[in-house]
Amino acid sequence: MATKLTVLSNGSLRVDGTDFELVDAQGNSYGLGGRERISICRCGLSKNKPFCDGSHKGHFEHNAEAFDLPAPKPATPPITPPATPDAGAAPLA
Repeated sequence: MATKLTVLSNGSLRVDGTDFELVDAQGNSYGLGGRERISICRCGLSKNKPFCDGSHKGHFEHNAEAFDLPAPKPATPPITPPATPDAGAAPLA
C-alpha cells in the first residue's frame, strides 16, 4: 500500500502505509513498533509530540478540505555581479 497522509478535521495528520519512516530534525528514526498507521499532532497540545494523544479535542478547529496550491514559481538564475577590474591590472583604455 502506498503511503497516504490524511488531514483530519479538528484533529491530527494521519499517516497510513506499509513503507514509511518518521525521523527527527537530526535524521534519527522514531521507533514505530511495526505500526502501519500513526497520527501526527497538528495542534501542539500533545504530551507525546510528534504523535497525537487526543489533547486537541475541544481545543483545535480546522475544517480539512482539499484545495489546489498554485504552481511553483520558476527558479530564477542567480544574479552574478559584474566583474571588477583587478587592482593590480593595467588601466582600462
